[in-house]
Amino acid sequence: MLSEQSAATVRATLPVVGAAIGQITERFYDGLFAARPELLRDLFNRGNQAAGTQRQALAGSVAAFATHLVEHPDTRPDAMLTRIAHKHASLGIAPEQYALVHEHLFAAIVEVLGEAVTDEVAAAWDEVYWLMANALIAIEKRLYDEQGGLSWRLWEVVERVQETPDVVTFRLRPLDGGPVRDFRPGQYVSVRTALSDGARQIRQYSLSGAPGTSERQISVKRVPGGTTPEGEVSNHLHARVHERSVLELSEPYGDLVLDEVPGSTPVLLASAGIGVTPMIPMLAQLAATGHPAPVTVVHADRSPADHALRADHETYAGKLPAAAVHLWYEQDAPTGAHTGRADLTGVTVHPGTRAYLCGPLPFMRAVRAQLIEQGVSPADVHYEVFGPDLWLAGA
Repeated sequence: MLSEQSAATVRATLPVVGAAIGQITERFYDGLFAARPELLRDLFNRGNQAAGTQRQALAGSVAAFATHLVEHPDTRPDAMLTRIAHKHASLGIAPEQYALVHEHLFAAIVEVLGEAVTDEVAAAWDEVYWLMANALIAIEKRLYDEQGGLSWRLWEVVERVQETPDVVTFRLRPLDGGPVRDFRPGQYVSVRTALSDGARQIRQYSLSGAPGTSERQISVKRVPGGTTPEGEVSNHLHARVHERSVLELSEPYGDLVLDEVPGSTPVLLASAGIGVTPMIPMLAQLAATGHPAPVTVVHADRSPADHALRADHETYAGKLPAAAVHLWYEQDAPTGAHTGRADLTGVTVHPGTRAYLCGPLPFMRAVRAQLIEQGVSPADVHYEVFGPDLWLAGA
C-alpha cells in the first residue's frame, strides 16, 4: 500500500490537511468548474454543489482513506471504495477524468496550504491520491464489464402512479424493445434529464419494484424548491414526465443489496420516508423465496398518507411466514402503529440478524446504535445514503 516514507509524511501532515480539507475541496470545485463548466452543467449534481454536501462528502472520503492507510497499512477500505465506485459508475465516470481531478485538487492544496506543501509532502499526498484513484478505476472497470459497458439507454414511461402527494412512481420499458438486465434488490439507476436551461442533470433513484421483470420502476419524491438546484430534477419529473414520456437510464448499480441470505438468517429492513424504495424489492425477494427466518420490517414516516408504497410494504410482508411489521407515524397513526419517531426499544431483534437501513442520516445512526446495543454485529448493519455519503464526513 502506502510506501514507508510517504506513510510517515502523511501521518505527520494529516492533522493539517484534515483541518483544511473543507477549504481545499471548496477551492477544488471552484477551480474545476471554472475550467470545465460543462461538468457542473451535465455531470455534477447542481443541488449538492449549491448545498455544499458534495464538498463535505469528498473531504470526508479523502480524509477517511488517508487515515485508513496510516492506521491499517496492510488493508484497504474496500467497503468505502466500492460504495463510491458504484456511484461513479452510475454517472459514467471515465478513467481519464481522474487526471483532471488530480490537477485541480493539487492546485487547491497548494493554494490553501502554501509553503507547507514541500516536495516531500506533495509526493506523499500524490501517492495517497493515486492509490485511491487507481483502486476506484479498477473497481469501476469491473462494474462496467459486469453491466456490458458504459452506456445509457432510452426507456418509455408505461405507467405513472401518484403514490402520495409528494411521491410518484414511474414504470418504464426499454424503448428499443430489447431484453432487460435483471438487478439486485436494493440497487439504483441514474436518470439523465434535459432541463429547460439546456443542462442534462443526473440523479440516482432506487429501483422500487420487484426484480425479475421486463420493467424498471422508480419512485421519485418531489424535493421542495423546484426553482433551486436542490429540487430541479424531482420537480421536473413530477411536472413534465407522464405516460409515453422517454427517460434516459443507466444500468443498475449500488452496493446495498440483498444477496442470497441463508434461510436461517433473520433479516431486519429499516427505512424512513423515501428510504422505503430499496426495501420494497428486498422484501419482494424475501417473499418470493419464502424466507423462513424472522423478517423484521421497520418504517417511519410523517403520516400514513405520506408512506409511499405502503400497500407493497404490507403485502410482501404478509406473504412471509415469520414477518413482524413495526410502523411509526408522527401524526395520524392508525391502530397497531406507533406515534412518534422510530424506537427499537420494544422491537425483538433476533440473534444473528442482518440489517439493511435507508433513510435520513439521523434515523440510520439512531437505528444502527440501537441494533448494536441489542447485539447485532456492526459488520451486519448495511446502509444506503441518498445523495453524497455524509456519514464519513460526520455530518
